[in-house]
Amino acid sequence: MSAPLSRRDVLTGIVASSALLAGLRVPAARADSPREVALASLRELHVLNERPMNAETPLSLLGSSRTPNAHHFVRNNGLVPDLAWTGDASEYRLTIDGEVHSPLTLSLEELKRDFPVHRAALVLECGGNGRAGFRPAAKGNPWTLGAVGCADYEGVLLKDVLAKARVRTSAVYLAYEASDRHLSGSTDKQPISRGCPIGKALDGHSMLAWSMNGEPLPAVHGFPLRLLIPGYPASASGKWVTRLWIRAQVHDGAKMNGQSYRVPAHPVAPGTEVPDSDMVIIEEMPVKSVLTHPLTGHSMKAGTTVEVRGHAWSGAGDIGAVHLSLDFGATWTQTTLDPAANRWAWQDWRSALSIPTAGHYELWVRATDERGVQQPMVVPGWNPKGYLNNAMQRIALEVV
Repeated sequence: MSAPLSRRDVLTGIVASSALLAGLRVPAARADSPREVALASLRELHVLNERPMNAETPLSLLGSSRTPNAHHFVRNNGLVPDLAWTGDASEYRLTIDGEVHSPLTLSLEELKRDFPVHRAALVLECGGNGRAGFRPAAKGNPWTLGAVGCADYEGVLLKDVLAKARVRTSAVYLAYEASDRHLSGSTDKQPISRGCPIGKALDGHSMLAWSMNGEPLPAVHGFPLRLLIPGYPASASGKWVTRLWIRAQVHDGAKMNGQSYRVPAHPVAPGTEVPDSDMVIIEEMPVKSVLTHPLTGHSMKAGTTVEVRGHAWSGAGDIGAVHLSLDFGATWTQTTLDPAANRWAWQDWRSALSIPTAGHYELWVRATDERGVQQPMVVPGWNPKGYLNNAMQRIALEVV
């Protein structure tokens, strides 16, 4: 486990995060191609990479109950396929094969016509969200807190589509393949091909979605069709999906083996080189919360009231409570927590905060899921790729 953070560590992390998020921005579009117009819509995000596109949402843009398309973080492993930029799905086809009795090839129109339409608000969070908090530094994009979003999706349930394909009893894993291109340009390499256990695919919540917040999926978010595996790292929710391959074994596609989206099977000391054989696949994401208002550095007058608000979520399902502390965890105050719109949507919380005495304060936020599992105070067990950091968020307040 990581050593407890001191107040100096907290403030240093705040400054480092601010410096990181002040980096590259998506350039303004020349508005002469769908690609440039689409990228320009993301100009308020902070870009960590441009090739492939990886962009984080500033906390100031995560305040709403539903994350607008232009404010939703972007995590890509390859290059957005050409079809996605056209907005034309007339030639699109999805293949479902492998351990099924009735292989299927479906157009987008057939999916919309032949299966019940399902709508849900779902959290997507990169498995590496919070990676910047690990010491020593872990490999990968240095996400801080903004590689998460909750949008309204429309599509069909995986269980309904797979019922038509008649999954065999030998099925173990659902794997996806997609049309994004490998950075090398090689057609023989896949940027990413992941999935989930067949039981998760059939749980009545996993989806194939064509709409995000009432609009066709944006190109960078998977147009024309993407997979949604709620509660799992977003890498399981493949974009631009062209094939669902039902397998009789755990999938071994790109980014399924080695260190990718895996953590040590047992706790290790920070900086340890962990053999691939000692790594296990990430499935359920941990309980977590984010404070979106006020932000660190906020100044308020003694005795006045400010509304503190944010969101909380868990890969296990609903949140049981969210608490705040102003005295470094010695005492806690429960917030008002809204019910979830549906399972695996984040839940809004809020609290009125008044501090009677001037000074410098830290405000901590802690979520507890419906099973009673709480966020840790500090960065949890170190791992080579910096996954699953759900440490409590802490902000600095100045009271004058």
